[in-house]
Amino acid sequence: MTAAPNYRRVMLKISGEVLMGESEFGLDADAVQRVALDVKEVHESGQQVCLVVGGGNIFRGLTGAAEGMERATGDYMGMLATVINSLALQNRLETLGVITRVVSAIPMTTICEPYIRRRAIRHMEKGRVVIFAAGTGNPYFTTDTAAALRASEMNCDCLMKGTKVDGVYDADPEKVPGAKRFEQLTHRQVLREDLGVMDAAAVTLCRENRIPILVFSIQKAGEFAKVLSGKGRFTIINGG
Repeated sequence: MTAAPNYRRVMLKISGEVLMGESEFGLDADAVQRVALDVKEVHESGQQVCLVVGGGNIFRGLTGAAEGMERATGDYMGMLATVINSLALQNRLETLGVITRVVSAIPMTTICEPYIRRRAIRHMEKGRVVIFAAGTGNPYFTTDTAAALRASEMNCDCLMKGTKVDGVYDADPEKVPGAKRFEQLTHRQVLREDLGVMDAAAVTLCRENRIPILVFSIQKAGEFAKVLSGKGRFTIINGG
């Protein structure tokens, strides 16, 4: 199975935990560097790249809510965590020579641009990597949903979900040795079987806007480019 060769504009979604590396909290310089190098490789191949990064390495709104914090407040704190991660990734990309813009759904013009759809599209057309921070700007929505929303608004050809495993399984392969791996699924199957790839709102948005989701391991250096060239290992979610 190969990825379609005409993915001209791609959205990469990674969790904040990816940037932790082997640490238990925060940012790991080597992990940030590895992701930045992967993005640079794809960007230099001529594809337009945008990203959404989670904030779970710093703060999770649901965790705060479980500990008695108001859910909306916890979610806003989580959005601020995504801005920290986005700035860290921007800094690393620009030290590698990749011009990058962080645009935030929550205005904070001292450190990044506010989200304006047409401006973000123009950045990509000019060859800049765009990182979308602060989720959708609203509580109760995940960064997965933010990635699907921005991918739809940016007219992306696919949404790449970078995870710790090399595709979609029917159970956690790190806990269940015999977990079944899927090569291909439909959006409807993911929703019906509750496979937990992304939240239902994100999958539904991609389904309605005919955006394929490619799930792969971002932990493997160079895998981002390999998947886009059809040489990597991934699960594709598309159609129906």
